[in-house]
Amino acid sequence: MPSSILIIDDQQSLRHFLERAMLDDGHEVRTAADGAEARALFEAQTPDLVLVDLKLPDTTGLELLGEFKEAAPKMPVILMTAFAEIETAVDAMKRGAFDYMTKPVNLEQVKVVVEKALESVRIWRELEHHRRQDRDKFSREFVRGTAGRILEVYDTVEKVAGSETTTVLITGESGTGKQVIANLIHSQSPRAKQAFLELNCAAIPGELLESEIFGHERGAFTDAHKQKQGLLELSDGGTLFLDEVGEMSPNLQVKLLTVLESRTFRRVGGTRDIKVDVRIISATNQDLEQMVRAGSFREDLYYRLMVVPIRMPALRERRDDIPVLARHFIQEFARSFHKNFTNLSTEAERRLVEYPWPGNIRELRNVCERTVLLEDGEIVEARHLRLSKPDSAGSAGGLLETLHRILEDGLVDPDGIAFEDLLGEVERGLIVRAAEVSGWNQSRTAELLRIKRDKLRYRMKLHGLHEASMVN
Repeated sequence: MPSSILIIDDQQSLRHFLERAMLDDGHEVRTAADGAEARALFEAQTPDLVLVDLKLPDTTGLELLGEFKEAAPKMPVILMTAFAEIETAVDAMKRGAFDYMTKPVNLEQVKVVVEKALESVRIWRELEHHRRQDRDKFSREFVRGTAGRILEVYDTVEKVAGSETTTVLITGESGTGKQVIANLIHSQSPRAKQAFLELNCAAIPGELLESEIFGHERGAFTDAHKQKQGLLELSDGGTLFLDEVGEMSPNLQVKLLTVLESRTFRRVGGTRDIKVDVRIISATNQDLEQMVRAGSFREDLYYRLMVVPIRMPALRERRDDIPVLARHFIQEFARSFHKNFTNLSTEAERRLVEYPWPGNIRELRNVCERTVLLEDGEIVEARHLRLSKPDSAGSAGGLLETLHRILEDGLVDPDGIAFEDLLGEVERGLIVRAAEVSGWNQSRTAELLRIKRDKLRYRMKLHGLHEASMVN
């Protein structure tokens, strides 16, 4: 689809010259000789781009810049000016002009600047499209829990979203919903109409991560064939979510710290400071405090990131929410797979609540998806659920059920007892239960289990329980 360009200049020869050049490049072009004609054309159809002379017979390019940017904030305006007026043109850049060119204009320069401006429009429209899709998807999929620990999170989210605080650090085990909370902060904030962009720092090689975040100039490195805006620039006015922030290299940590302190950055290979107004939300399942002590994460960046810390509770800490979440996922996947499932049986619900969920909400969602896909019926029964590996205690119907059959009923499976696995599940369950009673306080949990803290930390690591979920 061709882009529409409005050219405003009182010199007929220049208007005709630019019009022919833009038409040859496949654009739709309209021209105006003064401010009154330009306003009429703009009101009749908002263009994708405006090229305007700084001086016009009845107004100035600065006045038109202000009017047009108020009506269409994302539309790029390029000023044309005499060399002696460069200072005024620079001032126009501060007011929102995309760029300026000196007269007499160079055709190749014009084409390059116009293409850059139209590319920024295309990127913004694509982001806006995805933002609407993400917002609609989020509103459909978000389930508000009612357990005490998650209610504390919601309370913090509400306060942060309405404040000017720009930096939030979300911690918690994998699968606890850190991305959901970042999205919730954005959607409830005045930034909700702007972009919400996210980047998993662990999913991109270190040498490419800097370019993704900060962008790069043409020729900055071997494959940099054209200028690229980074996520910081694209999320200006909105929110940038950096997941797995602990995976950043020391060099990149320094650059992120500079952004947090000055709200400015430079593209890779760039020489110009770019100022942004963006809320940075970071997340990690690692113990950043321990990483600081080990020297692998900068202490100053750590404290900059955790202006507002939010700890996401593990699913085992909010067991009352498990049936609510499970029903939601089951009904969601039943619609997607055209199945008839609508609810859980009492026994299926009990098994879900008792299961330790090492993978948290992500694991619960996967279990529900697999169950709905592979099974049939209207009610999910306990026999439909596959909650653990075939050789583990969970395959016999859950830890408590297995122990009851063996110790109370004297029944042993013909294949025998997975002794080590069963003991591991018992030990893990006792640690989790003691931690829940102590409010996930490490010292108190060790006291309740009558073991030393060092041993507790060792056993937690052995069973995949993250120390980041504990307080000292």
